[in-house]
Amino acid sequence: MPHSAPPSASQAASGRLDASAAVRLWEEADVFTLGRMADDMRRRLHPGTVVTYIVDRNINYTNICACGCRFCAFFTAPGQPGGYVLSREELAAKVRETVELGGYQILLQGGMHPDLDLSFYTGMLAFLKTSFPQVAIHGFSPPEIVYWAKKEKKSIAWIIDELKAAGLDSIPGGGAEILVDAVRSKVSPNKCPASEWLEVMATAHGLGLRTTATMMFGMGETIEDRIEHLEKIRVLQDATGGFTAFIPWTFQPANTNLPAPELSSWEYLRFLALSRLFLDNIPNIQASWVTQGPKIGQLALFWGANDFGSTMIEENVVAAAGVSFRLPEDELRRLVHTAGFTPMRRNMDYSPRD
Repeated sequence: MPHSAPPSASQAASGRLDASAAVRLWEEADVFTLGRMADDMRRRLHPGTVVTYIVDRNINYTNICACGCRFCAFFTAPGQPGGYVLSREELAAKVRETVELGGYQILLQGGMHPDLDLSFYTGMLAFLKTSFPQVAIHGFSPPEIVYWAKKEKKSIAWIIDELKAAGLDSIPGGGAEILVDAVRSKVSPNKCPASEWLEVMATAHGLGLRTTATMMFGMGETIEDRIEHLEKIRVLQDATGGFTAFIPWTFQPANTNLPAPELSSWEYLRFLALSRLFLDNIPNIQASWVTQGPKIGQLALFWGANDFGSTMIEENVVAAAGVSFRLPEDELRRLVHTAGFTPMRRNMDYSPRD
């Protein structure tokens, strides 16, 4: 039986896309149609020309991780050469440089280190907050928090409460990959299941922490898997309203243990647009110039994105997979300007910083 026509832009505006309609759009709408529909929705949600961004730095406090995800080119297994844990002096130097460059947030992430207990993390947070009270800490990820809860034999809520009390301001959406356990069992079998990732986020929202939601796609999953991921995010957002943004990016296969072809920028833009259309309750969609490069980042602003992400003063995980784009703040602003938009600094909660 032939498919019915994919939903039009007006239909997408008047009611929610369900999973079957989203699959039809993906299968039948071309890249320009999806882009026009997503751009229409983006402009309804964000009238005007403002494109937001943040000045921050990704700090990986350790690369030692017992998880062994097949898609990760960054980690070092426990006991293997090349592992590190940053000292407080090294952390302070990185944050000090960030502040000197105009930064006001750090993204703090590491791995599942088997020899560090919770006091290491709360001590690190307290040290950073005491030394740099003006810097927001957007830190850790749901799989890290699940790992610590099991290691400490405590609840997820207890762990998040301790981290928050020590200085954690918000939680990034790392470790989501694809929130479908059949996919996770193949690419990250030692990482928490989708239900626990969602539990961390729901708990954080209930405790007053805002978070982001993410997706890394292109690891051999189906379009149905991707849409299931979007639907789980949307359902949780309906319940809590705690996600500030959704950030999709493509898997970078170089130097990893997961043989998968690198997705095209064409597919990235199509799925970015579909994400904007499906996630009607998440206000912000972020462009991934870190994986796609600055020119595709500019195009993303016409395919549903309203945020240009971070200046990425430092980024190690994607760089380990052979992709290393950098944008000083003045260049980021120039790119936004030349695309026809007005750049504006923001905080993690998307309140204006300028």
